[in-house]
Amino acid sequence: MLPRFHRLPFAALLLASALAGCSSTPEAPAYVERPAEQIYKEADAAMKDGRYRVAAQLFDEVERQHPYSEWATKAQLMAAYAHYEDLKYDDAILALDRFIQLHPGNPDVAYAYYLRGLSYYEQITDVRRDQRMTRLATDALGEVVRRFPETEYARDAKLKIDLTYDHLAGKEMEVGRFYLNQGQHTAAINRFRTVIENFQTTSHVPEALHRLVECYLALGVTDEARTAAAVLGHNFPGSEWYTDSYALLVDANVRPQRNERSWISRAWSSLF
Repeated sequence: MLPRFHRLPFAALLLASALAGCSSTPEAPAYVERPAEQIYKEADAAMKDGRYRVAAQLFDEVERQHPYSEWATKAQLMAAYAHYEDLKYDDAILALDRFIQLHPGNPDVAYAYYLRGLSYYEQITDVRRDQRMTRLATDALGEVVRRFPETEYARDAKLKIDLTYDHLAGKEMEVGRFYLNQGQHTAAINRFRTVIENFQTTSHVPEALHRLVECYLALGVTDEARTAAAVLGHNFPGSEWYTDSYALLVDANVRPQRNERSWISRAWSSLF
């Protein structure tokens, strides 16, 4: 049998619970409207103190209380920046998308596009992980360059795009090496050719050319191996990758191609 105090009627228990809840819950603070400038300055002070979450809430409050004021537009962008500084990148991106949609002609819209690109860029992970965020960063930063080519934001975006390309090329190289080690030479070739074709300005191109030499020799396609080695030697003559490729050709009893500019030009084209 249950103890005596457990035998209260169910309705009585519900009533007691409700009363207890009412007595212990504090009243919600009353809504107090304040001047937009006052709230904005308070938010700005929180930003300077590094209290980014509080700052974002206060900037949002500016818009909530004074949605049609000039302070509201500034506060929307500053709320996004506060989220960015607080490492809440998804929240920052949402706020920036909204700002861009509502204020496409605002003088600060270039900065909004740039900050959105940075919010993606800061989320890039190492090459062993999925590179969706790297591609999003590349696209967002590319939009800054296209829309605002003469701004300081575009100049920095270009530098960061180069880094995202290097990151994407690094991912292709990692997958290509995996296929190469597994003996899947055709799949590996596709990855290395992608690096050469789509990421020509990255630091991974010399190795990609060398890996093509390895793959083609493994498949017995000596002409293609010779072509890749010649392009490597012409464009990166001092590279250790060319030294390794040359040694591979010699070991395979394949005569390296002469390093003539006209032939090299045709060889480079033939790689694509």
